[in-house]
Amino acid sequence: MPRVEPAGGTPEVQAPVPEVGDGRGPQPAGQVPNTTEPGRPTGTPGVPSQASNPAVQRPANTTPNPGIPLTSRGQQSAEEMEMFRALNGGRIEGRISIPDRQAASLIQPDGQDWRQFHNVTLAWVGGIAVLGMLGILTVFYLTRGRIRIEGGPSGQTLTRFNAFERANHWMVSSSFIILGLSGLNLTFGRHLLLPLVGPEAFTALSGWGKISHNFLAFPFTLGLVAMLLLWVRDNIPDRLDINWLKMGGGFTGHGHPPAKRFNAGQKMVFWMTVVGGGLVAFSGYILIFPFFGTNIGQMQWAHMVHSLLSVLMIAGILAHIYIGSIGMEGAVDAMTSGQVDVKWAREHHSIWAEEELARERAAIPAGRVAGAD
Repeated sequence: MPRVEPAGGTPEVQAPVPEVGDGRGPQPAGQVPNTTEPGRPTGTPGVPSQASNPAVQRPANTTPNPGIPLTSRGQQSAEEMEMFRALNGGRIEGRISIPDRQAASLIQPDGQDWRQFHNVTLAWVGGIAVLGMLGILTVFYLTRGRIRIEGGPSGQTLTRFNAFERANHWMVSSSFIILGLSGLNLTFGRHLLLPLVGPEAFTALSGWGKISHNFLAFPFTLGLVAMLLLWVRDNIPDRLDINWLKMGGGFTGHGHPPAKRFNAGQKMVFWMTVVGGGLVAFSGYILIFPFFGTNIGQMQWAHMVHSLLSVLMIAGILAHIYIGSIGMEGAVDAMTSGQVDVKWAREHHSIWAEEELARERAAIPAGRVAGAD
């Protein structure tokens, strides 16, 4: 087919082909550009188009950088400014139509502090307190050994605790042991126990542990109240306690400071158990009954108080268990049979022992007179 020349003899110039790409409009069917370079119209090689691929213009000082906090950037967006204005009150809440008002909380910044405490601070404090106490007791046992009754038991006994006192003590102590173990599992179990027993056994153990943790709180609290009523009169601090502390409680050397029914060390354990255990129980009930007159922030504080006091109490009770078992000869009899050896009583509770012996001596003649009648 003969080529048609334009009028005037000017050479034919091909019209630019529409560029291919998003936002460029539809491409006519069957028309293929004669170049693969974007932004260069066909028929005019070497001359770039000024209208193709315009550079994206960004406002000054607004280059996003994920590594820099929002508050450190040169300029904040309107959304960021609105968020930080809302956070001036400590949290962001929205509007909801369901009865649960707690669901309106979108951002609660204090939760980050609580998570840091639970995952880091509590683990360090608990580990140092419990392992540190175990280490101290081990060193003490290896250097001091078991505290023996000087000259051996006499064979004569005194009643130290009656059946009700012993039953209440074992109710509190057994509850505390299970509460302590199940609570420690919540903090350390995932790191220490899970690799040993596997996920299935750990899940079952943790589930039963949580159930026992919740329900044993009630006998534990009841026992604390009974313990307070039974022993508060004998645990009032006095001047003898100062002397007992100055002499180290008789744990060093061979002398034993005088003491009444409870010495200064036992009084400290008593008040730690009653006051500390009471706070642990109260904060625990806040967690058992969530949002019952409390909000999420108050429950986070309750959990921090509950867990921190618990690990400190566990460390203190470890010392109490040591002294009452392998650390001192004759001590465990007080909470098993309720009877203690007279020589043990005179060494560790001399004032109380003499009062009890005088009471028994006074009761013997009265009984003989009553029998003679």
